[in-house]
Amino acid sequence: MKTQDLEYRDEAGGRYVGYLASPEHPTGPAILIGHGAPGIDAHERDVAQRLAELGYVALAADYLGAENTVSQEAKGARLQALFADSTGLRAPMQTALAALKAIAGVAADRVAVIGYCFGGTAALELGCTGADFKALIGLHCALPLSHPADYRNIKCPVLLLQGARDPIVPPEMRTAFAAQMNETEVDWREVLYGQALHGFTMRNAEKFGRPDVVYHQRTDERSWRAMLDLFAETIGAP
Repeated sequence: MKTQDLEYRDEAGGRYVGYLASPEHPTGPAILIGHGAPGIDAHERDVAQRLAELGYVALAADYLGAENTVSQEAKGARLQALFADSTGLRAPMQTALAALKAIAGVAADRVAVIGYCFGGTAALELGCTGADFKALIGLHCALPLSHPADYRNIKCPVLLLQGARDPIVPPEMRTAFAAQMNETEVDWREVLYGQALHGFTMRNAEKFGRPDVVYHQRTDERSWRAMLDLFAETIGAP
């Protein structure tokens, strides 16, 4: 397995730094990973490495922009703008998707997009652009998006893996999302995991010091298997 920070730029020259993990000999399928609000950290790097060990090329996308991560003030301002209007996630995620597809050994028609927390929102916003990829998965995915009418543009199966006790994404929010998705023709599903709070996949969740963000091993393992099952259905095994 090979790992590295990957710098890429948008059409305007904006600089992004993602984290790339890949097998020694890629065979085609690849995964784009949307990070949680704090940015790419040990959680996203671990996910990318675990996927690479299975044979996938995995890129943790930077949707904040390198210039916005030099200080907490800049990062906070950028996040507040994205929380207010999540369509601002679309262009950075499109840039990251293009960067992933350009990597040697990646098959452009065998790409899935996943996201954790606000990264799940980023994955959904990418789907709302009509971007070409084969599966979209949100784990303890933040909802709602700024323009849910655009859900109809999603071209691939959608899988949400959510904690039933997550106070950040409560039942009424999930219900509203379901109603919006049911107005579309999108092949979508949601799995609720009992006893799981927000951040159930994040093995370093204690660093946030929040009682509503808690790692839950059983749910982490089950959601990982559910994710791999959709990969097998849509982009195939490496």
